Amino acid sequence: MLLNSIIIIPIIASLLIGFLGKDYLRLNYFIALSSSLIVFLLSLYLLYLFDPLSTEYQFQTQMNWITRFNIQYFIGIDGISLPLILLTTFITPLVIITSNTSQKKGLHQYLAAFLILETLMIGVFSSLDAFLFYIFWEAMLIPMFIIIGVWGGKNRIYATVKFFLYTFLGSVFMLLALIYLYFKTGSYAINDFYNANLSLNEQIIIFLAFLFAFGVKIPMWPVHTWLPDAHVEAPTGGSVILAAILLKMGGYGFLRFSLPIATEGAVYLSGFMIVLSLIAIIYIGMVAIAQNDMKKLIAYSSISHMGFVTLGCFVYLYSSNDSLNLETANLAINGAMIQMISHGLISSALFLCIGVMYDRLHTRKISDYGGVITVMPKFGALMVFFALSNAALPGASGFVGEFIIILASFKINAWIATMAATTLVIGAFYTLWMVKRVIFGSVENNKINTLKEINFTESLPLCLLALSILALGLWPNPLFDLMFNSINVLSELILSKAS
Repeated sequence: MLLNSIIIIPIIASLLIGFLGKDYLRLNYFIALSSSLIVFLLSLYLLYLFDPLSTEYQFQTQMNWITRFNIQYFIGIDGISLPLILLTTFITPLVIITSNTSQKKGLHQYLAAFLILETLMIGVFSSLDAFLFYIFWEAMLIPMFIIIGVWGGKNRIYATVKFFLYTFLGSVFMLLALIYLYFKTGSYAINDFYNANLSLNEQIIIFLAFLFAFGVKIPMWPVHTWLPDAHVEAPTGGSVILAAILLKMGGYGFLRFSLPIATEGAVYLSGFMIVLSLIAIIYIGMVAIAQNDMKKLIAYSSISHMGFVTLGCFVYLYSSNDSLNLETANLAINGAMIQMISHGLISSALFLCIGVMYDRLHTRKISDYGGVITVMPKFGALMVFFALSNAALPGASGFVGEFIIILASFKINAWIATMAATTLVIGAFYTLWMVKRVIFGSVENNKINTLKEINFTESLPLCLLALSILALGLWPNPLFDLMFNSINVLSELILSKAS
């Protein structure tokens, strides 16, 4: 019942806001913020009740939904899905807090869209029925389409259509794979898919079908071009949710579907996946250097950092059967999960910082700034911290995931690890280069002197994110402990099917 409440409360709050309408803005804001905080507190209670030593899905609810096709409302969580649910319930109220200052037009509809999106995102991470997963996955397109299309920038229609077409077309292939697996097993239960009797050719085809859906969502090179456009045109809250949560669904899909269902196909194509990951890490990182739009720079940075997630998902499979190692697999997948959580926190903070500056000067061009720290010292200090975290500074969360994945890669192939490690240099270059031109240096624009320091509403989310990034960077053990058994079960399943 607890997990169901976490899923249902945001959608009820959104309906109430829609019923009240635009004449009750303060009440609507209170409903949105209080409901998102209640959901966050309930997710913390879920964490408290969660047994990390269990190898089973917990807080399960299973009911018949479409009996003719054996489709069920079947939800539950494990140590892989719970951290992502916590990330979702933590980021959503921060977005709602900032919306009161950053969003002026249609605030009640804006808030309702984010609450609906929260329900659908939690639904994705808790679905144990593949058809239910697909419904939540596809339904997310609607509120995000509206958020970008209604409250986005001047080229929002182009960005929205591109976002919709890329993600929708990729998902069609996933649907075909799910239907095929249903005919093979007679069920849509994800656990039943794990036991499907599939030939190598079938697994390769199914893996590629999943790759279209999950690869677009991450996004991987070369299907990444929708993301910079979507980020640039999205309102600040949309960019935060897009980077913090939606991209992680691709990584989650690989761990929940691609690897345990089409394991032999994943092994067969592991070299291909590693090459795509390294292209994202190195090439897209270099593309970020050339950007003058801050949002676009962080968008390309996100693609580069998410390349580490896919590298962690597949690098341990790139070896002979004799050397497939449970310890290396656990290390790599732990690194991928840490990287997803860390990137969610850091990218949220950077997009909120960009939103703060845009609300004041209405420009995101790096060349329009300079010397911001002279008039906004508190804000400048926070942004420098987030930039250093994005550059994988030891002590911040950005370092932990990348270090673990590089370590796991080194156990497989020193050249792969070396190429992946170049991102530490490239990431530091484009991030610090942006900070130097925006936060430090001489004041080239007279409008900089008119900037006002961040207020409480703006500083609270940034400070909470800074504390979270620092806590995860200095003490990642609680997260490792939470995920350990679930990742170990997944690794054992993958390696047993791969060998």
